[in-house]
Formats: sequence, C-alpha cells, structure tokens
Amino acid sequence: MPELPPRPEMPAAPRHVHLIAVAGVGMASLAGMFRAAGYEVTGSDQAVYPPMSDVLAQLGIPVREGYRAENLEPRPDVVVVGNAMSRGNPEVEALLASGIPYCSMPEALMRFFMRERRRAVVVGTHGKTTTSAMLAWVLHQAGGDPSFMVGGASRNFPRNFRLGAGPWFVAEGDEYDTAFFDKGPKFLHYDPDALLINAVEFDHADIYRDLEHVKGAFRTLLERLRPSAVVAASADFPEVRKVVAASGRSAIYFGREPGAIWQAEDVADDGGTTRFTIVGPGGSRVRVAMPLPGAINVANALGVAALADAMGVQLTDVAAALATFRGVKRRQEVIAEGRGITVIDDFAHHPTAVVGTLAALRARYPRRRFWVLFEPRSNTTRRRVFQEAFADAFANADRVTFGAIHRRDQLPEHERLSVEELIATLGARGVPAETCEDADAIAARVAAQAASGDVVVLMSNGGFGGLAGKLVSALGLPPAS
Repeated sequence: MPELPPRPEMPAAPRHVHLIAVAGVGMASLAGMFRAAGYEVTGSDQAVYPPMSDVLAQLGIPVREGYRAENLEPRPDVVVVGNAMSRGNPEVEALLASGIPYCSMPEALMRFFMRERRRAVVVGTHGKTTTSAMLAWVLHQAGGDPSFMVGGASRNFPRNFRLGAGPWFVAEGDEYDTAFFDKGPKFLHYDPDALLINAVEFDHADIYRDLEHVKGAFRTLLERLRPSAVVAASADFPEVRKVVAASGRSAIYFGREPGAIWQAEDVADDGGTTRFTIVGPGGSRVRVAMPLPGAINVANALGVAALADAMGVQLTDVAAALATFRGVKRRQEVIAEGRGITVIDDFAHHPTAVVGTLAALRARYPRRRFWVLFEPRSNTTRRRVFQEAFADAFANADRVTFGAIHRRDQLPEHERLSVEELIATLGARGVPAETCEDADAIAARVAAQAASGDVVVLMSNGGFGGLAGKLVSALGLPPAS
C-alpha cells in the first residue's frame, strides 16, 4: 500500500458526518450522539442485522450496505473511521483519495462531545462497561445530569449514550488500538480529569506482545495526565499498583488488599440483593443494598464510590444510586427463568472474568448446578495463551460445553486454544466437559438435559450463533423482564 497522504484539516463547523463501520456498538452510539446534537448523519457497514439495524433505524440514521466509494456522495464534511477498517477497503481508499477530513471514533468523541466538559474515564482490562455505566447512574441520581458513552446497554438508561447538561462526561476508555492510521490505544485521546483503573492483565494478543506491553500503554496514560487529575485504582491487581508506581502518580486505592483506603465489609448475598458496607477515608461508612451479584460488582462499586467522592458526590448519594443500579445487558444478565432453571447471559471471555462471574453467580445461587456454555471468540481466547488459565477458571463450573473456536482456520494449530486439552484437563478434575460446535445443537442438548436446579451460563463476547435466543426458545422458558 502507498504511504498515507497527510490528513486534511478538520473543518471548524461541520454539519454532515459520515461513519464507516457504523454498526459497531461504539460507532452506533457516536452516530446517535451526532444525531442528537443536530448533525446530519449517514453511515455504511456490511451485513447489518437486528438488533443493531433496528437501533440505527430508531435513531434515524440511514445506513448504506457495503463499503463503496459512492457512500461518500453527497460529500460529507467529516468521516469517522471505525477501527475495524483497514487499507484496501474500497470506501477507505476512496476517502483517502478524496481529501475529505477524517478521524477515529475516540478523536471524534473528544473533539465534538468531551472537550468542553470535565471527563471521567474508566479503564482496565475488566469491568469497564459495568463500572462506567454505574458511575454515570450515580452522577445522574445525584443530580449531576451527566453525558456518557459506554460499551454496553445500561439497563437504567434507554440507550448506552446520553448528552446531558451537567459538567461531567463519563466514558469507557478502551486499551484496544484506535484506527489503521493510529495504532495507539483509544484511551489516550480522552485527557481525563478523573480516572478509574479497575484491572491490568494481559489481553488483546493480536496487538499486545505480552503483559509488559499492556502495562506500557496504561503507564503512558498515567504519565500524560494533568497534575490536577485524580486517579482511583484497584488495590487487588498487583499490576495496577506497579503501573501506578512506575508512572510516578499517586492514586486513591480501593479493594480488599492492605493499603486500600476504600474497602467493603460484611458482604452477603440474600438471593436477590448484595448487601455490604462501604468504608471510606476517616472511617466514613455507609450501608449498601445492590441488585448486582458478587465480589466483582462490589469491587466495581467501591471504585465508583472512591472516584465519585473525589468528584464531589456524597457517599449517601452513591449508596442510594447503587440500590437502583440494574447493571448492563450481557453482564450476569438473567434472560429466562422457569421450572427451576435459570439462564444467564454474560460477556466473560478472559479467565479472570470467568472466575469472577462464576463466583458472583454462586454467591447469588448457592447449591445450584452450573452448566457453562463458552464460545472462544476473542483474539486472545482463541489462542493458547490462556490454555492453563482457562482450565483453572472452568474448574469452578459443574459442566462445560465449548462452542466452535471463532475463525479457527486463521490460526495455526500450535497457536490455537486446544479445546480437546481443556476437556481432558477438566475431566481429570471431575468437571464433565464437551465440545459442540453448532448453536442449534447446543440449545437442543441443554433443552434435553437441563434439570431443575440448573443455572445455565452463556459466556461470549460475541453473538455465539444466536445461542441466547435459541436456548430460551428450546427450553420453552418465559424471557426475564
């Protein structure tokens, strides 16, 4: 490919914005924000289908099928390019030849929506979506009227974005790369006034060489912060502490480990509510009753409390908001229940997330049998890098069914996760495991063999072949409200 031409200067007052790869969650949300702010918005994508096609239609955003040069007619003022796009794409090449100004999704979010507001950004290899949605809800309930954009569907708001009149904008800061013309992490674009770091572990094996490479990205983020920015950080992940120390920044620590000035006491789950006491600096205490299950969500809540306190929110207001926070779709989401069977959809795709999710659900559903259905889909989970870690993680289940490895032929066998080895290792530990590569067949198997007392947990960061809907239909259970 020829070298990239110099990027054209952005116009001062664009009116027509076009988004390439508009059907991604972040891009669709950005398109909705442009639309809500009064811009003319168009988009293009390939194979757009429900629910995202419905979402874009409801937002009034026309989507052109496929990537073609004609999609840039009439000529937009600015084009936002999704990070799934690469050189050689016909619409991308037409854009580069056209002289139309273009930018990435995080650049657009910062330039058009975040720059004039105070920015609270949630980062980390786990928990970003739930925690950023939780922080937005806390600010909203405390009367702050925040703007936000998060990477999942918050169950407290009609959409996963909002333009409020208040001073704060809450954003989920992704460590994944930005665009084909900007290979740095997205979170470097946001210049936060308040930063929450939930976890630092190895992930995204397609763009990060190893854990040190991941840590370098977070260290760069911290080193670029303005001196006035406040940082809340998890004490429970050793690499978080190392990154903060290496950056020379100070942080407000939360969690279970010594040194955390925000902690949780008396954590208990009564089967529908997680109850705990938040203990803050100077002995401040407040009792919390939160609908979300488990220690992972208590940790999320502690981080939110620590950062919200630094942002000027009263601890009692934090507790009141947590009591009504309903979570995010596909994060320990009960999608159907009946005949003693509970079906849960979850986004877990990293061993740490699998462990945390199963622990949270066992606290909520003690003495139940857990049947996990797992799709190795992400660029990291498809690889052998977590072969042993997944064996340890799924040992916490009672039965595991592995779906097909996503795009398995793209990886040589020596780099690819071995489901066969996982099945053998789990079997030796007393956990029955199997593989079934067709979503319809998995649904049929569960419908035939699930019994009263079972908790069936789907885990995937993708669609899993539509398994969630197929499973509920095959079981004949009423969808959860």
